[in-house]
Amino acid sequence: MALNLNPNFDEAGKRYFRDFAPGDDFYEMLIDAHRDLSADRSAVLNAKLILLLANHVGELAVLREALARARDGT
Repeated sequence: MALNLNPNFDEAGKRYFRDFAPGDDFYEMLIDAHRDLSADRSAVLNAKLILLLANHVGELAVLREALARARDGT
């Protein structure tokens, strides 16, 4: 499996009229999850989310590429 860099957000049964709309929905959920958290608690939330999603992806080659791309330019 290769790292998918194309928009890939979707919600079953929901029809979107713009390609970016599902990504906007995710961004809103992410911001809402961080609302009212201290910087430390927000960092813990990010760490937990990263580990949960990394476990879901599972393939180390994909995770390695994602880490490299995320770190590039940081």
